[in-house]
Amino acid sequence: MASQTDAALELSVVIPVYGSASIIPALIEQLDSTLDCHVGAGRYEVVLVHDCGPDNAWSVIESLSASRPWLRGVELRKNAGQHNAIMAGLHVSRGKFIVTMDDDLQHAPSDVPRVLGVLKNGTDLCYVQFESRQHALWKRFGSWFNDFVARRLLRKPKGLYLSPFRGMVRDVAREALRYEGPFVYLDGLLLQSTNNIETIVAKHHARSDGRSGYSLRKSISLWLQMATSFSIAPLRMVSFAGVIASALAFLLAGVVLYQKLRTPDMAVGWPSLIITLLFFGGLQLLALGAIGEYTGRILLNINRRPQYVIGKTVNLEERGSIER
Repeated sequence: MASQTDAALELSVVIPVYGSASIIPALIEQLDSTLDCHVGAGRYEVVLVHDCGPDNAWSVIESLSASRPWLRGVELRKNAGQHNAIMAGLHVSRGKFIVTMDDDLQHAPSDVPRVLGVLKNGTDLCYVQFESRQHALWKRFGSWFNDFVARRLLRKPKGLYLSPFRGMVRDVAREALRYEGPFVYLDGLLLQSTNNIETIVAKHHARSDGRSGYSLRKSISLWLQMATSFSIAPLRMVSFAGVIASALAFLLAGVVLYQKLRTPDMAVGWPSLIITLLFFGGLQLLALGAIGEYTGRILLNINRRPQYVIGKTVNLEERGSIER
C-alpha cells in the first residue's frame, strides 16, 4: 500500500545517467525550477539511475540529493543499458504520471510540463518528437532503420517516433514492469500495453558537454532486442529465404540439366559450383544465426539473468528492497 507521501506524488521523472557528471547539476537545477512552478513542491520526484558510467556521476548524485529529498538516486553495480536502467527507475518511482528523458540536456526540462499536460488530458502514452535532431548521420540513419523495422514488427503507428523522451500513466508503466526478462526494449513493452498514444513536437538541443554513451554497437544490440524479443518475423524471414533458395536451386539444376542434354560435351565449370556453395552456405549461416539468437535469449531467461543489479540508493532507503 502506498504511503501518504507516495499518494501525493503526481509526477516521477526517470533519467538514466551515463557519463554526464558535468551536466547533472544544470539538469537538476532546471528540473527544480520548472517542476516547482508547474507541478508544485512536494508533488514530484526525480529518479536518477546511474548506469555504472565511466565518471564520478554517482558522487555528484549523492551530493545533489543531500539537500533535495525529492531527488532519488539508484546506482547499478554493472552497466545494464539505457532501457534496463529505466526499468530500474520505473520500479522505484511512485508518481501518478511518469516521464523519461535523457541526461544530456538534449531534452529540455521545460518540455516536461507539456508531456504531463497531455497525460492529464487522458492519454496513456505521449512521445516527444523533434523538429530536427542534433545527432550524427549514422545515428539518424539508425533511427530511421529502427523506425522502419518497428512499424513492421511491433505494428507501430506510422509517423510515431519512438523517442526516449516519453511520458506514461502509472497503469501503462505497471504493465511494462510485468516483463522480467533481461532483454528490455521498453518501447515494445509500452506499445503492447496501449493504443491511446499522442505526440508533441519540441526542439532537440545540442549536447552541452561530453560525448554520448550510445555507440553503434549498443544501437545494433538494441535493434536485435527489439527484433527478437517481440516478434518471430526474423525466423519467418529465414524460412521464406530458404524456400526461395530451394526453388532457385531446383531451377538452376533444371537449366544445367537442359543445357547438358542439348550439349553433351559441355564442361560444367567450378565457378558455378563455388557460387552455389557460397550462396547456400550464407543462407545456412543466416538461419543458424537467427535460431542461435532466439536460443541464447531463451537460455538467459531460463537462467534468470537479472535486468539490473542495484548497488546503492539515495533517498530510497525507506522503501525497502527494490532489487529485481
